[in-house]
Parts: sequence; structure tokens; C-alpha cells
Amino acid sequence: MNKLKSILILLSVILVGSVSSQADQFVVKNININTDQADFGTAYYKGKIVYVSTREGVKGIRRTWDGNHLPFLDMYLADIESDNQLSNRRQFRKDINKKFHDGPATFSKDGKLMVFTRNNYQEKSSDDIVKLQLFYSSFNGELWSTPKGVHFNSKEYSVGQPSITADGKTMYFASDMPGGRGGTDLYKVFRNNDGSWGKPISLGEKINTPGKEMFPFVHANGMLFFSSTNHESTGGLDIFVCEIKDDGNFGKIKRLEEPMNGPTDDFALVLNDEMTKGFFSSNRIGGKGDDDVYSFDLLKPLTFGKSIEGIARDKDGNPMPGVQVILTDENNNIIETIVTGSGGEYSFSVDTDKKYKLNGSKEDYFDGSNLANTLGDDAVITADITLEKDPGFSLYCQITEKGNGKPIQGVKITLTDNLVDKSEVIMTDANADFRRGLEGRKINDRISYNLKFEKEGYLTKVETFNKLLTKPGQINIHEELDISMDKIDIGSDIGKIIDIKPIYFDINKDKIRPDAALELDKIVKVMNENPKLEIELGSHTDCRASAAYNQKLSDRRAKSSAEYVRKQITNPDRINGKGYGESKLVNKCECEGSKKVPCTEEEHQLNRRTEFKIIKM
Repeated sequence: MNKLKSILILLSVILVGSVSSQADQFVVKNININTDQADFGTAYYKGKIVYVSTREGVKGIRRTWDGNHLPFLDMYLADIESDNQLSNRRQFRKDINKKFHDGPATFSKDGKLMVFTRNNYQEKSSDDIVKLQLFYSSFNGELWSTPKGVHFNSKEYSVGQPSITADGKTMYFASDMPGGRGGTDLYKVFRNNDGSWGKPISLGEKINTPGKEMFPFVHANGMLFFSSTNHESTGGLDIFVCEIKDDGNFGKIKRLEEPMNGPTDDFALVLNDEMTKGFFSSNRIGGKGDDDVYSFDLLKPLTFGKSIEGIARDKDGNPMPGVQVILTDENNNIIETIVTGSGGEYSFSVDTDKKYKLNGSKEDYFDGSNLANTLGDDAVITADITLEKDPGFSLYCQITEKGNGKPIQGVKITLTDNLVDKSEVIMTDANADFRRGLEGRKINDRISYNLKFEKEGYLTKVETFNKLLTKPGQINIHEELDISMDKIDIGSDIGKIIDIKPIYFDINKDKIRPDAALELDKIVKVMNENPKLEIELGSHTDCRASAAYNQKLSDRRAKSSAEYVRKQITNPDRINGKGYGESKLVNKCECEGSKKVPCTEEEHQLNRRTEFKIIKM
């Protein structure tokens, strides 16, 4: 063995060992019955394995084919041990193994149907090449029937590498027949009720490429495994898998990761019914021969569905490696955690019709988050995360509903730095909060911000926040200002929401007094902050004096109050004044005609009120 090959073999052993030891998804082992020749192409058969080998066996005449000068392929049977090794190798059937290539094969789950690859013994193609053909045979409990060739066999092209579905009704195979896309394509064909085969159907452009697609294997759980030199292969043939949907179409194609695939040829995978163990073939460095059979344990299920992919970036758009990205469901249960690679990339396999949240964290950065869902038809959902460098000072604010403290999502916040007259708009996410770093700020700097909070169904709120920075860290605005938002509905009284004190007038007067103006100014502020809000200002009296007098007096006072507000708001028509007199008493204190209910002054005071009812938002 030369020195270079020794180094390559050593590197290969180290690589495979290191990947396997991570116990991520696959653990791979070389099979102990491999030889220094070609062993490959496994198939499950009645709890055993049938595979092909170029070993000569016990034959009187040595025959080799010109491709690699090794003996022609024969089919062998082996037992599966508890550790997924193979033992007790013997010829499958002498009446099946002929003098040229026989195999690989495939079997129905009940073991009564076999389809296998065989040389065309009868004739060569027009370019003097012996092509491969497919033959099938049935088992009657004692003997296999004489093999028959499928009707689409041809001397001009090859068909081979079959895989039958568990029920024996559909066969997948590889061929270079005319009309394909590349060197070899994958096809399927349905079996008729009389046991004959229908017309081959190409698996289409999603599977077939201008390269080579070979060695299909269809699993009873609805998965198609195959090997390809395309589909982002890393070298030679790589093994891929995709989901076969109920309508016969194929889902997203996934390349199996190391140690299943490498820079050499990896092909002919089969997986047991329990989806825990299987076999594949490879000519990777470190094997025993030309091609070897490898067993593998599947430690985690192969999942399909959809994926959420993205890139973690800093505020300037640069990709960030080493970011811990946590995927949670809509109930904040952690599903998976990934650390971004050198390009800041991350990818999660997720279920369909679900909502998710992504949160990215890294030392010396503020967390970044994003929302994603798989409710649509897209198989890949892109959701990037932006993290901001922690400058030492930061503003933090959580927006809640007044009265119950419930976090409010989807609040539009306009944050204006009053010192530089610069604004930005922020939308609260699932946490109903926002955080902003204060870059370049030092101890004893003063900050001043104007904050405007807007959300449909709530009163818009505008607050000014001033502070002297005395120590680094996070400044919680909501602990220093009341920024909880008031939920409002049509017909509700804003006066109760913003706590307007009673509005008083001099006796028999409707002129706005200074103390009343202070309360009406609160309405002015709310209406200017909510330019689509329309209000009816209603004035009410108690029952004392005549009903006619009270009606006129309350109407004058309502119109006077409304006019005060109207002069100070945008679109003055948004407020109207209306007097109700004593027509809408809030208690039993009636005193008209003969019906006089004795009441205290406090009870009469409850009826002397001004209401600011929302009539439109």
C-alpha cells in the first residue's frame, strides 16, 4: 500500500468515526462479510438480506466482464444478526444465478414476487453493448416460477435496479431509455391484475436531472430513497430521500448527511419496516473492496413537511456565526435549538399548519426574534433574525392593557429622539415589547424621547420620557411612565377611561370655568392623539327645577363645552354637544310632578354629569 493511500484511508476512518460518534442521526458500520471484490445492492427478503457480489463462488469456468475485470454478479442470501451485521452467506438460488450478471433484486413484502436485473443474454445493442433487463418470478410456496422479462425490455437500452412497493402493485426502476433527462432516470410502472406490467412512467423533473438517478427504494411508510450525481451531490452518487404524497407527487428532496454520504459513491439504501436500521452500499475509502455493504442505525426519525430557514445578521446586515437560535411553538414550548454556522445560517424542519417563534441570542448582543408560520403552501419559509450590539445603555418597554396587565401584540410605536429629531417605527411582537440600544451614550448624558402608541381598538397614547443616564444598563420605561393602553368600544365613555373630574358651571350659566377647562383639555389631548375618534359630549342635570328648564340649560352647557374642545382639535366636526336634562337619571332621584323621591345631595350629584361617548372610531 502506498503512503498516499494510507493517509487517505486514515483520514476517512477518522472522519467517519467522528461523525458517527456524534450520534446525531446515523451510525454506520462496515459489514463483516464484505470481500475485496464488489458487494452491494441489498434487498430485504423474509427477514434476511439478498445482495449481489462479484465473488466467483464454486464454478468451473472463470468469467469476467470487461467493465472492471471482476467476475459477473450473482445474488447471495445472508442472515441478519442482532447487531445488524450479516452472516451465513450462501447463493440465493442456483437456478436464478446464471453465467452473466444477475441482480440486484427486490421482493414484495409477502416474499411471493421477485423482480431482478439480468443481462440480455440473447443479443447486443446496435452499438455492440449488452444491455440490462428486468425479469420477474413468482413463488408458489415451494418453487420460483420461470423468470419472465417485462414487456419494456429492449436490446437498445437498459432497465434495472428495481424496487417493489410492499403490496407488489408498483415497481420503481432506473433506465436510460429514450426520452429521459440524463444518463439514467427513474421510472415507475403499475402491475396489472393479471400479473403483467403497465407502461413505464417517468418520475418527472423534480426527481430526474441531466445527471444520473439510480437505485430507487420505496419504503412502505411513503418515502422514496434514490441515488443521484445531481441534486447538490457532494461527489459521485449521493443518497437522497423525499416523501411520496397521497396524490403521487413528491415532497422536498433531502440529501442524507454524513456519514451516509461522502465524496465517493453512496447508493442502494434499504430501510427496515420499523425505520430503525438498514443497509446501503459505498466505495468509500477505508472499505474492504471495490464496493462494500454498510449497515446503519437510524437514531432519529427522518422527518418531512416544511422548513423554516434564515440568517442571523447584525444591524448592518452582516451574517453572524455562533448565534443560538431557539425555535418555539405558539405556546412558547422549545422545539429545537441550533447554533448558526459561518454564514449565520440556520434551518428547522417543522410541521405544517403551525405558528412558530424564533429567538436568537449571542453574548454582548440584544436578543433578536421573528415570527413564522407554515399555514400556506410554501415548503420553505424564510425568517431572518437581526441582533443589535449591546452598547451598555438600552431602552426597554413592555406594553400592556390597562386594568388587567395583559401584554398587547401588534402595537405600533413611534419612537422619536427629541434631541436629534429622528424617529423610527416599531411593532411589538409576541412578547409585546421592544428594546433599543443607546449607542454612543455616556454617563451623565441626558435623553429625551417622545413615544406614541397606536393600535386599533385602543386609545392612542403619547408620552414624553426624559432621563439622566447615571449608570449603564437597561432602562425600563414602563416602570417610570404609565404607558398601559386603554381598550375602547363604541358607546363607551372616555371620561371614565381617562378619569375626568366633574365639570362645574356657575348657577344658570354655560360659560366654561377655568377648573372645567382643565378637564376638557384632557379630551382635547385624547382627540388630537386619536384623529379618527368621534365623540358626543352629553350634559345631564338632576331633577330639581323644571324638566324644560333643565333641558335648555344642559343643552347650552353641552354645546358650550363642545365648542371649547372643537376650537382646539383637528377636524372640529368630530365632536358634538347634546343636552339631556334630567331625561337619563342614573338613579331613583325623580322629582317631577307628584312623584318626588327624597335623595341626598350626593345622590343628586351623580345625575349632574358630563359624558364623552364614543360614537365612531
